[in-house]
Amino acid sequence: MSAPERPNPALHDEDEGLTITKRELAERIADKVGLGQVQTLQVVQCFLDEIVMELSKGNRLEFRDFGVFETVTRKARTALNPKTLEKVPVDRRRVVKFKVGRLLKQRVVVLPPTPDAPAAGA
Repeated sequence: MSAPERPNPALHDEDEGLTITKRELAERIADKVGLGQVQTLQVVQCFLDEIVMELSKGNRLEFRDFGVFETVTRKARTALNPKTLEKVPVDRRRVVKFKVGRLLKQRVVVLPPTPDAPAAGA
């Protein structure tokens, strides 16, 4: 007897998309390439681990047409606590920056017209 199917935990908002988990992504890839789901999940996790490792070393990762991951160092500054309005020192830190690639930008940025929007040229 198989376990009952659980509802998809993905959140949905009309202005946003679904939340896709690593497991769901691995399942899709497994179906497309014909590998087992466990093996595909291990490959996806290994890929993500490699990205984290390279970024932690300060390396830049470039995926043509998708985008570029790199780290940048933000300088130390003085911030303002919004509750107390007290000035608070913020240390310099390294953050991950992502620059969107051409193909990703083309696919994501162009939104389909909304049904209530006037037609172009009208």
